[in-house]
Amino acid sequence: MPVHPRGLPSQKDDKDILLDDIVLTHSLFLPTEKFLQELHHFVRAGGMEGPEGLGRKQACLAMLLHFLDTYQGLLQEEEGAGHIIKDLYLLIMKDESLYQDLREDTLRLHQLVETVELKIPEENQPPSKQVKPLFRHFRRIDSCLQTRVAFRGSDEIFCRVYMPDHSYVTIRSRLSASVQDILGSVTEKLQYSEEPAGREESLILVAVASSGEKVLLQPTEDCVFTTLGINSHLFACTRDSYEALVPLPEEIQVSPGDTEIHQVEPEDIANHLTAFHWELFRCVHELEFVDYVFHGERGRRETANLELLLQRCSEVTHWVATEVLLCEAPGKRAQLLKKFIKIAAICKQNQDLLSFYAVVMGLDNAAVSRLRLTWEKLPGKFKNLFRKFENLTDPCRNHKSYREVISKMKPPVIPFVPLILKDLTFLHEGSKTLVDGLVNIEKLHSVAEKVRTIRKYRSRPLCLDMEASPHHLQTKAYVRQFQVIDNQNLLFELSYKLEANSQ
Repeated sequence: MPVHPRGLPSQKDDKDILLDDIVLTHSLFLPTEKFLQELHHFVRAGGMEGPEGLGRKQACLAMLLHFLDTYQGLLQEEEGAGHIIKDLYLLIMKDESLYQDLREDTLRLHQLVETVELKIPEENQPPSKQVKPLFRHFRRIDSCLQTRVAFRGSDEIFCRVYMPDHSYVTIRSRLSASVQDILGSVTEKLQYSEEPAGREESLILVAVASSGEKVLLQPTEDCVFTTLGINSHLFACTRDSYEALVPLPEEIQVSPGDTEIHQVEPEDIANHLTAFHWELFRCVHELEFVDYVFHGERGRRETANLELLLQRCSEVTHWVATEVLLCEAPGKRAQLLKKFIKIAAICKQNQDLLSFYAVVMGLDNAAVSRLRLTWEKLPGKFKNLFRKFENLTDPCRNHKSYREVISKMKPPVIPFVPLILKDLTFLHEGSKTLVDGLVNIEKLHSVAEKVRTIRKYRSRPLCLDMEASPHHLQTKAYVRQFQVIDNQNLLFELSYKLEANSQ
């Protein structure tokens, strides 16, 4: 694996950083299975005996140990990687007497390899594997109150697939299932055709958004569940009925009236937002950030938790706009603006910048910001505070204000995740992965440094002082299962009904 010398660390103490750089970013230039094969070849190429052979083995031991420590649970999604790791481990450890000074490392490596081995054979999986409802599609109180755990491509989930008449079937599917597999499950459930041949071709799978926009999904596409919009749904239909598909009726009542937010204190909402978003953020493996931007050899299934976190950010933004626009009384609506500004302030104090950004963007939604008469009722103190928040979220000078604020924060921190992805995209597009046929270590180091900031933000646990109260679980459930309008046209319709002539 030749590397380009430009950007290599100059000091011997930097070898651990270089090791971390390669483990975090190898998928930019080598699939995981190929990467492990290269390690295997590296050990064998220099011979098994002598100082050089020992040096190669010790270097490979350090690399494999760091690799397994970093990947851990993700390796169950890597077909073929487990067997290579086992062979590599046996090759390195053929003569344990070579590692008398590395006892702790060899013990840790043995423990990690055992863990990987247990996850390879599918028949070893417990027969009663837990099926996880995907939280955006199932609004069940019992599931939303559970602590959020990471999704993996091999996880089985429940999901609804709708018919053109808005009836539906609930299927049990792997998160990584292909469109063809999903249609097979739907067809079997419906007993759509008596002919075994051609069942899957009889139906097509379509993602339909609340705005009516339709996307025909191709049979080979996989992991489509986590890519759906907030109020998008999967429809199975024949090609003849594709044009007639219409979105489900709005899932919330759009008639004016007081919703639950009017009865809850802003501190309670903000703290529950932070607690939930910390759970979601902790579920995102740091390598998902690399895969999402650089499209390594792992599929979309390895970015499921990141995609759900991004969609949650959008959900909070639309929740703010929805609540404001469903409030008919001007005085109460102004009080609601005041409450959302308080929520944003507390989220910022909690160092939950994801929630902070989402709430501010919701108040900046064009359908909300045009309500001039409502904003005029807001006390001057809150108008000034909101202007400061807008300045903090201003993208000018590459988000300078935001970067200054977050640089002074100590972990735990929930960052505004879309900006991390923007930075990684800039690194990806701004330099080549290969220079003159050699790996550009400088680029890999820059990418890894960005990923290490995520590690730093999560290096300490979140501790929130949340008093138990009779309304605690009710507020928790409300925050974790928002029902929102994500159709911008409908939001504008509500806005113009409230203030027809506002500019």
